[in-house]
Amino acid sequence: MIRRLIFFVVLWGAAFTVTGEPKATEHLLGNGLKVLVKEDHRSPVVVSQVWYKVGSSYEPGGITGISHMLEHMMFKGTDKHAVGEFSRIIAENGGDENAFTGQDYTAYFQTMAADKLEVSMELEADRMRNLHLLPEELKKELQVVTEERRMRTEDNPQGKMQEHFNAMAYSSSPYKHPVIGWPADIANYTVEDLQAWYQRWYAPNNATLVIVGDVKTADVFALAEKYFAPLKTSEIKPIKPQTEIEQLGLRRMTVKVPAKLPSIVMGYKVPVLKTAEKEWEAYALEVLAGVLDGGSSARLTSGLVRGKQIAVSAGAGYGLTSRLSDLFELEATPAEGKTLQEMESALKAEIAKLQKTPISEEELSRIKAQVLANAVYERDSNFYQAMQLGMLETVGLGWQKADEYVDKVNQVTAAQVLEVAKKYLIDDHLSIAYLEPLPINNSQTAKKGGA
Repeated sequence: MIRRLIFFVVLWGAAFTVTGEPKATEHLLGNGLKVLVKEDHRSPVVVSQVWYKVGSSYEPGGITGISHMLEHMMFKGTDKHAVGEFSRIIAENGGDENAFTGQDYTAYFQTMAADKLEVSMELEADRMRNLHLLPEELKKELQVVTEERRMRTEDNPQGKMQEHFNAMAYSSSPYKHPVIGWPADIANYTVEDLQAWYQRWYAPNNATLVIVGDVKTADVFALAEKYFAPLKTSEIKPIKPQTEIEQLGLRRMTVKVPAKLPSIVMGYKVPVLKTAEKEWEAYALEVLAGVLDGGSSARLTSGLVRGKQIAVSAGAGYGLTSRLSDLFELEATPAEGKTLQEMESALKAEIAKLQKTPISEEELSRIKAQVLANAVYERDSNFYQAMQLGMLETVGLGWQKADEYVDKVNQVTAAQVLEVAKKYLIDDHLSIAYLEPLPINNSQTAKKGGA
């Protein structure tokens, strides 16, 4: 659920510029669309991604999840292309396509033979401003999204606990809302809601086009001018600041749902690159997450799972590239015969060690070696190279930040890791959720009885 360190190392590593590797090149169209191109000629394929600066953290109450709903509707046709034709054309040209919505962005992507890039760009430009939002298609997709929520959250004990945990951990930050939206909001979307959201955010001056693969930069810029430059802009008004109010004490909850195993989630309020008083603090927190959960020799696995055998699994995660301040999370499933209270004490004991004694040079070197290894290995992925550039640009950090990651991590010292552990991993900034399993059979019987 929260093993985000590996995810972000993969993303950062993929975009890391190894000596001799080409860097991205930027071009800004007259209508505000930013185009990023990174040439990679090792295979005759290309990844095309369009990133919009809008996600669940932009949504007010009453329409939570609407960014995700609009993502589904983006495949429903335009004046030029009928419902389903977008996916059919991509498939007929040998490509794969999909999309995803996060807290801070919505992105659409295709992977195709490099000589088919124009097909992708024509289709994306068309639906950027000419989408059809029809009541009958919304009705169909509402069923799809409702089923998606059922599978990911309602019938998923870990997903259910995480949703309730986030709603408790945050007071005023929009990160308290689920990306997929609250059930009542999903059930009451209207075409007018979606149209307003689409018109407000889906415009060239609120988007970034990222192309990585076997292409020539000048050719890509020419295609972008051909298909995207004619598109009209929208008036993008900055959203109001949505900062989290200060937490003044420990928060705790218990979630009781049908499940096989108990588990615990702990989250400390921490800054990210965009919000840290000192930039190095975010990188030190990243290293701290690696110390706890950066492979089989990390402290949680070696100490709590294999060593004391108090946990079946244990992990830590931190997302330093979020748009708003985030959580440094730990989660664990206690071993048979161990309680959630014992699990909590064991996790807190690991945090206490980090606050009292600097990590060893061996641990620090291990994390830095992992980052460099991923940087070299993951550069082979066009998709992740593009994803990192798009994500950094969309959250407001700037795509150039990708080239700094390895150097910044290498500059982190053991003293800095100790300092951020003492400063941020404190009980007054901590939220804890227990998952206490209810009998699964009882739940199934109740459903059958009520049918």
